[in-house]
Amino acid sequence: MTYVPNPQRYESVKYRRSGHSGLMLPAISLGLWHNFGGVDTLENARAMIRRAFDLGITHFDLANNYGPPPGSAEENFGTIFRQDLAPYRDEFEETAMALDQAVRQGKTLYVGISQYDHEQTKQITKILKGLGTPCLIHQPVYSIFNRWIEKGLLDVLEKEGVGCIAFSPLAQGMLTDKYLKGIPEGSRASKPNTFLKAENITKEKMSQVSSLNKIAKKRGQSLAQMAIAWVLRHKQMTSALIGASSAKQLDENVAALNNLEFSKEELQAIDSITG
Repeated sequence: MTYVPNPQRYESVKYRRSGHSGLMLPAISLGLWHNFGGVDTLENARAMIRRAFDLGITHFDLANNYGPPPGSAEENFGTIFRQDLAPYRDEFEETAMALDQAVRQGKTLYVGISQYDHEQTKQITKILKGLGTPCLIHQPVYSIFNRWIEKGLLDVLEKEGVGCIAFSPLAQGMLTDKYLKGIPEGSRASKPNTFLKAENITKEKMSQVSSLNKIAKKRGQSLAQMAIAWVLRHKQMTSALIGASSAKQLDENVAALNNLEFSKEELQAIDSITG
């Protein structure tokens, strides 16, 4: 059953100002040192946190050694928070205010965001502008295989005057010729604990890579160079964020800048391959 908090919860407890700040805390806060760890019952923890929120308690004490085991209280609270309490937090305003304060305190000169969709980007850029700290850049994942930013985000960035830096333009290395003949020993997909898994290297995906590689060769580029150039074709795109495992690879990928133009036919062919 979906949790619906008590609508009169803020009338149930007294709030006191923290020193001379604007922060108001409930006169009674809930600590999660004991009874909220991995050895405890999650549903009992959920019931206590829900009840505390219903009573107007908005301050929950956590630390990385709370459990046991250490850290598990934070993990459990995070799970309960996401599932039950997230709709009652103004995440955008809190994030924007934190970014604004970082600039005002001289800790950074500019601020940016990452992976926000177009509606979320509209919201946070509006708040940041109101605070006097405009959003400078947005860092989304974007590649020939992952085009989600084309569904509204690029238009918002252009309208709001926000730059864009795409990460993973080579799709974790799939948009190269590295895996055309299988998974080489020592490659990213051959290692444990990496984002690119061996199961991602499917026959269907490699068939697409092979077809894209042929287009790249006709352009006089490697597939990696074409994939980077493809990302940079948008006028809203400020930069493509690449990784490298050697100086030679870095030289080869930066050479993508030698040919950034695409014909209409080339773009259509790329679209037909990736669907």
